[in-house]
Amino acid sequence: MLVEIPHLRRYALALLRESDAADDLVQDCIQRALSKLHLFQAGTNMRAWLMTILHNLHIQQARSRSRAIDDVALEQDMENRASMPPDQEDGLNVRDLSRALDALEDQHREIILLIGLSGLSYKQTAEVLEIPVGTVMSRLARGRERLRVLMSEGATPTLRRVK
Repeated sequence: MLVEIPHLRRYALALLRESDAADDLVQDCIQRALSKLHLFQAGTNMRAWLMTILHNLHIQQARSRSRAIDDVALEQDMENRASMPPDQEDGLNVRDLSRALDALEDQHREIILLIGLSGLSYKQTAEVLEIPVGTVMSRLARGRERLRVLMSEGATPTLRRVK
């Protein structure tokens, strides 16, 4: 179980975007897994089982809190972004990707993160999300396409180089 903690943390961090909250989610996941260890079926995939627990905990926590967008912070971020020197473009690309992932529907973002970030197979992802493998494949394709569109929309240069 301990060898899976880095994978759990990476997925939790991708979901929550905050280190402390991700650590708390992983801790809750491990606690739940230890208390339900008798339900784990020997010979099955421990990582998929733990990811399922983590995913379900995340859904429960997300339902219990409402997400509010701080317009002031967004405006300040846009101002900061416009004033960055060109050598920070890589950071902008990462930020664009992060924003594009945030703009995806939950069902698409979760699958992209589980497969792309956590390295789970389609079958393992289907087990974690409790959906058919075909649904994983179609949601992944739709999510990737939507991500491409969002990234191409964000690909317009926000900074211009002056020679």
